[in-house]
Amino acid sequence: MQKKLIVSAAPYLHNHAATTQRIMLSVVIALLPTAAAAVWFFGGNALMLIVVAVVSAVAAEYIWQKLTHKPVTVSDMSAVVTGLLLAFNLPANAPWWLAAVGSFLAIILIKQLFGGLGQNFMNPALAARAILMLSWTGLMAANVLPHAGQWAAPVALDAVSVATPLTHGATGFTLWQLFYGDVPGMIGETCKITLLLGGVFLLVFRVIDWRIPVSFIATVAVAYFIKTGTLYSMESGAQNVLYQLLSGGLIIGAVFMATDYVTSPITGIGKLIMGVGCGVLLFVIREFSSYPEGCSFAILFMNVLTPLIDRFTGSKPFGFEKQENPAKEAKA
Repeated sequence: MQKKLIVSAAPYLHNHAATTQRIMLSVVIALLPTAAAAVWFFGGNALMLIVVAVVSAVAAEYIWQKLTHKPVTVSDMSAVVTGLLLAFNLPANAPWWLAAVGSFLAIILIKQLFGGLGQNFMNPALAARAILMLSWTGLMAANVLPHAGQWAAPVALDAVSVATPLTHGATGFTLWQLFYGDVPGMIGETCKITLLLGGVFLLVFRVIDWRIPVSFIATVAVAYFIKTGTLYSMESGAQNVLYQLLSGGLIIGAVFMATDYVTSPITGIGKLIMGVGCGVLLFVIREFSSYPEGCSFAILFMNVLTPLIDRFTGSKPFGFEKQENPAKEAKA
């Protein structure tokens, strides 16, 4: 006879083999090809940024939990994932200290101060990126041209202004360059081949749900087809669907960031709402603001709306009865 009944809130974990450590390890494995592509295209400085960001994230989590006398959870590898994603959102010529500051912000300010893993209301890496962009705009906006295969080539740390595929008026990139990753941009967002391979890996092993990335990307595609009426043509420049889908941080955001367990809705319909909302906001920011890319802000905005989405899309508890308003009963 059962002696204790444990009641907890959804979601419920039915597969005990799917531990946090295994999930995070799967994400790390999915991100490794993109890390290799970043080093291939942007050289040793990209590798330095990745190492510094990951080590700083793990160190920040360990130090904070030691100082606050909490259980040390660095072995769950969530800090490694945060460090990788933060590094992927930095330009190749960013100084090493920017990666360290970003990781400390992501882990301590966004994650640990709100209670640790499972309690943060925003994606830590994206929130840290937004803070870095507002604090060091020149450094975060400086991009360099990729130098594929020359991984040991030096990268100047001075601010360099190079047009990215989404810079207003920039149309000198082919679809193959956008897909292959031979374009300026943040080190982890350019190579769409490795990002899509990582996404397929996560979908096959059921680490992420298809609803958010598919609805996110599909919404952006539909919005740009309505605006431009062109799937792709050389003459249209950047004003076509495929160019927009393969530019900026859409793919990495849809696959690896919007699907974050903690900051995305629980229900199936909620995930679809999340994806559509991200897509609409991304389109609006790209087309109607002075900022050429808005993937980070779109996802962060929908992160804030996630509790509201869960509230209105979640199923009612078994045996639930709507409570009458006492004020209405008194008037009656």
